[in-house]
Amino acid sequence: MSRVLVTEPIAASGLEALRAAGHEVDQREGLSVPQLHDALAGAAALIVRSETKVTAEVLAAGRDLVVVGRAGIGLDNVDVAEATRRGVMVVNAPQSNVLSAAEHTMALLLAQARNVPQASAALKNGKWQRSRWSGVELHGKTLGVVGLGRIGTLVAQRALAFGMRLAAYDPFVAPERARQLGIELVDSLEELVARADFLTLHVAKTPETMGMINAELLAKAKPGLRLVNTSRGGIVDEAALAEAVASGRLGGAALDVFAEEPTRSSPLFALDQVVVTPHLGASTSEAQDKAGVTIAEQVLLALSGDFVPFAVNVSAAEASETVRPFLPLAERLGRIFASLNEGIPSLLEVDYQGALADYDLRILTLSVLKGLFALAIEEPVSYVNAPQLAAERGLEVRESKSSTAHDYVNLITLRGGHHAVAGTLAGGRGSPRLVMVDDHDVEVPPAHNMLIVHNDDRLGMIALVTGALAGARVNIANMALGKSPAGETALMVLATDTAVPADVVSALAAEAGILDVHAVTDV
Repeated sequence: MSRVLVTEPIAASGLEALRAAGHEVDQREGLSVPQLHDALAGAAALIVRSETKVTAEVLAAGRDLVVVGRAGIGLDNVDVAEATRRGVMVVNAPQSNVLSAAEHTMALLLAQARNVPQASAALKNGKWQRSRWSGVELHGKTLGVVGLGRIGTLVAQRALAFGMRLAAYDPFVAPERARQLGIELVDSLEELVARADFLTLHVAKTPETMGMINAELLAKAKPGLRLVNTSRGGIVDEAALAEAVASGRLGGAALDVFAEEPTRSSPLFALDQVVVTPHLGASTSEAQDKAGVTIAEQVLLALSGDFVPFAVNVSAAEASETVRPFLPLAERLGRIFASLNEGIPSLLEVDYQGALADYDLRILTLSVLKGLFALAIEEPVSYVNAPQLAAERGLEVRESKSSTAHDYVNLITLRGGHHAVAGTLAGGRGSPRLVMVDDHDVEVPPAHNMLIVHNDDRLGMIALVTGALAGARVNIANMALGKSPAGETALMVLATDTAVPADVVSALAAEAGILDVHAVTDV
């Protein structure tokens, strides 16, 4: 039997399940980093919540670790890539708090609309202020939902029962899927805030979503909009939100999450129209019980060598030696494809050419889906849940194979919507290469930060783009050029040392001769 180190509180029922299976449960809360390193000696499993930072150093200290379990959804505190490199499985409890989070969103929605906490505090201070705390009804109002993942969908279903009209912005959901839910999809966040009476956020924390609710967007909002955020801190520019509420442009706000936590002071706290809670979305006894029991079950399966349904870094051991090196390339192509489409189309065609066609390539397609959804979904995307995420969002995936590859030994091509990308492994070391974007031939190593520019094929375009990046002090690490088959348009693919700022992307898109610009940030 194995020793399981538990560094944060989890449900007693989960701990008992581990003990009942014969494992030694070693509970040690409040450990310093050196103490954690010492405690990991001989431990086969580590169970944490959000406070314990499972860094590369921690994983190095846990030389006997088989599995790390996160009793909750987010994995911001776990170095999954390093765990994967070391062969340590990482598991979580992705469905443990979705109901609690959805219900807390509704609680904040109602509390903000009816001024419940403000009126309660006033009455407890001896003030009977009926007229001051008059509110608004939800019925007949438009709820704008940003992100139709599990929690966003649950909130929409509950809002529908209140008689609210539903609109949503989520480029990763097919229109038909939204129609099935009774939700109208809109094309942009700007359109959504201009129409909504209430706005609720349910998106992952990524470079693209950080600060997405900013002063510029709030200036375009429908007068009196009320905002609710129970997803991640940092998605809302809190200073801009406070200014918009104080000026009367927004009717109010309700926040459960903040850019820095714990937060004990904020300009939002001084505003009567703002309701705040200290990150309580998952703080129900039911959610904590579910998380504890679920993570114990996953750890037990991992320790016994059985299939683990909530593993976020499932080993590709079933992939052949020929297929396995292509897994990172397939995932990276999925990310680039999603950035080009600014979401997903209703149909994704994945084509494999060359020697790969003789093998079972289902895990490569799963890798593509992992990359496709990686920056858009609230929960971690794994080989296990990727097909379900595709089905929930109405994405049809078609896989094809051909043993003939005209220009390469092996080639992976993704097509859908108005875009296409292709990649291969080159040289004796099998280095990844992006070799086609939108039917323009290129050859550039895919990088963490990239800029893809379509432009008219005329003089001055390269200087225009490179000059804009130089002005923003963004260094170009690599660059490839390609012409369209007809020769009328050209393509630039630039790998940069840092992410290209959004204002630079917008400025380039507005330049004459630039057809479109897409920034790719792979983090």
